[in-house]
Amino acid sequence: MWNNTEVTKKLSIKFPIIQAGMAGGITTPELVAAVSNAGGLGMIGAGYMTPEELESNIQKVRDLTSKSFGVNLFVPEKPVVLQEEIESANQLLEPIRQMLGIEKKNDVPQIDTAVFDEQIQIVLKYEVPVCSFTFGIPQREIIDKLNNNGIITIGTATTVKEAIMNEAAGMNMIVVQGSEAGGHRGSFAESFDHSMIGTMALIPQVADQVSIPIIAAGGITDGRGVLASLVLGAKAVQMGTAFVTCKESGANELHKKAILNATEEQAVITRAFSGKPARGLNNAFIKKMKEHETTLPAYPIQNILTQDIRSEAVKQKNKEFMALWCGQNPRLSKNLHAAELIEMITNQVETIINKF
Repeated sequence: MWNNTEVTKKLSIKFPIIQAGMAGGITTPELVAAVSNAGGLGMIGAGYMTPEELESNIQKVRDLTSKSFGVNLFVPEKPVVLQEEIESANQLLEPIRQMLGIEKKNDVPQIDTAVFDEQIQIVLKYEVPVCSFTFGIPQREIIDKLNNNGIITIGTATTVKEAIMNEAAGMNMIVVQGSEAGGHRGSFAESFDHSMIGTMALIPQVADQVSIPIIAAGGITDGRGVLASLVLGAKAVQMGTAFVTCKESGANELHKKAILNATEEQAVITRAFSGKPARGLNNAFIKKMKEHETTLPAYPIQNILTQDIRSEAVKQKNKEFMALWCGQNPRLSKNLHAAELIEMITNQVETIINKF
């Protein structure tokens, strides 16, 4: 059976479908539980959560499902950023803040890397079945501690080199994320330009170089993408944009509608919102900031600087200044319940298989 893979066995799930741990409020407990209850693996996107928020989300998911689920964490990044860069970025952002009626920003962004350690402790405390990582590889002792407590660890790679590094670090599985993916990708060992490898080209190359199971991600939205990924060597898929437009998703309704009405050429790469390249639907903010992208502070500083703009845009229902993260396959997005989406995908896979 197509759904009887190494990943489904190890994760105790019915179908090799994982909902991406998208940070920023998209992965509501209702979405996570719905995916898990439907036979996939729901993931709490905890990248921007406080320890208290993560704890609350875990408890709510547990109230809604007895099935396996996971937590996705961001490996901390603390780049060297000059005060001049912050001041320059604020000057560029000030006219937009004025347009939206936001007070001038003078405070210096602070990065609290201790939050990550607290998040790890919560994952251990609640014995969350799966913990995945994006933006790097945590210390070996963290991976070992999770594994020794029966928690399955999943890394993220955008190149063969990164996949090999994840395996060497002790990860149990690897998400192999192609350039088609929406939002931020998990590149960490190579420059962004050198990591823009398409999903279907990346899967077999990684599969030939590592021995642990790989999970395909990036532009996969329906049964065709799932089956193609499995044929190329993946043992499961991870889907993000496909779940953003689900009814249980916490994405803003303007964000959902934008994806449902988008075409593939509208999903562009930008550093404007966060300082890290990410794929989202083109809008006024991206266009205004495009010529200044190379001078913006690195992630997460720029992400902190634009937080007030993104929040106010949501309040004002102004999609031109929202971060509308989206992969390269928006035409296939549906506004369904998560269970309906998974049923549709699995039926598509069965139909394709029965044709041969």
